[in-house]
Amino acid sequence: MAQAHESHTGRIWKVFIILSIITIVEVLFGIFKPKSLYFNNFMGMTLLNWLFIILTIVKAYYITWAFMHMEGENKWLRRSIVWTVVFLILYLCFIVLIEGAYVFDIYKSGHIKWNF
Repeated sequence: MAQAHESHTGRIWKVFIILSIITIVEVLFGIFKPKSLYFNNFMGMTLLNWLFIILTIVKAYYITWAFMHMEGENKWLRRSIVWTVVFLILYLCFIVLIEGAYVFDIYKSGHIKWNF
């Protein structure tokens, strides 16, 4: 028995629109840099940077959900895949921020020799 082909054009447009809106919001925040987000710090980073990280994680989650067809899978399979990806993204952000702070401190302290 042949399986009927189902068109996913509407779903593709929905995913495109949602990801486009999130990206447009990120770009607008990057262009205008609201003072309330840019000059306030939380845990060593500006609120604007936190917003970018959170929106990036939301986009990664939605891409995983939509394009890896996670909505039809078992709950624990979804969680094991998505939570692992979110954890790795957060860990990568942590490492980049720690190393960036180290390099910034080196430049700020005025060392003449640049051996990293």
